[in-house]
Amino acid sequence: MKYLRIAFGLITTLPFGLPDDWQPGDSGRASLWYPLVGLIIGGLTWLAWKAALMIFTPLVAGVITLTVWIALSGGLHLDGLADCCDGLLASTTPEKRLEIMKDPRLGTFGGIGLLLVLMLKAAALSSLAPSAGLGILLAASLSRWCLLPAGFMPIARPGGLGADFASGLRPGFILGGAILPFGLAILLGNLGLWATLAALLMAVAVLWLAKTRINGVTGDVFGMLVEVTETAVLLIFSLGVK
Repeated sequence: MKYLRIAFGLITTLPFGLPDDWQPGDSGRASLWYPLVGLIIGGLTWLAWKAALMIFTPLVAGVITLTVWIALSGGLHLDGLADCCDGLLASTTPEKRLEIMKDPRLGTFGGIGLLLVLMLKAAALSSLAPSAGLGILLAASLSRWCLLPAGFMPIARPGGLGADFASGLRPGFILGGAILPFGLAILLGNLGLWATLAALLMAVAVLWLAKTRINGVTGDVFGMLVEVTETAVLLIFSLGVK
């Protein structure tokens, strides 16, 4: 259960903490559990959404739900999204883009990207039909599974969190970790399958952008990947495509 605890400790704010016997590469070795942890994040967020709808209007309930979602993940992936918007969209060299992404200051592109994603998520959550709420679980689980295949991309910044993740990752984790999110997508019917397809297309787009702009991936790219794929799933569920 060491790696399950590491997964909770790394990608949630739930009070699990990290074990004292942490070893390099453990973030990758724990990745098999990421979709399950994502499912739990999604489940708690779904409960918050259901409770908020009993008290508030859909718009307010959507904002409250998003707030809970961010609190459960500590805003970890949003930080990566903002850094990537600042760095990947800059008209400069790959080396300079990596420097920009490492800078803790928020730039114009980062602020705009962060605001747009938050607005899209809040709007999608506010628009979910009662029967479509389980899309929250799929969004949280599938997005974290997407980290597994992404970990086999070239690493753009050696020595960072992304490099540690990649060093412990194993090919078999991709198939093992897919059971939960893809099984859930099938159970959710056509809506789940369309949302999964949309998320995978967006994941490919994010990774292609990273490969062309900085020659690989970083921890920030992983954060952007989670945010973009979550948003894609929520938007499809908000449409109610059948």
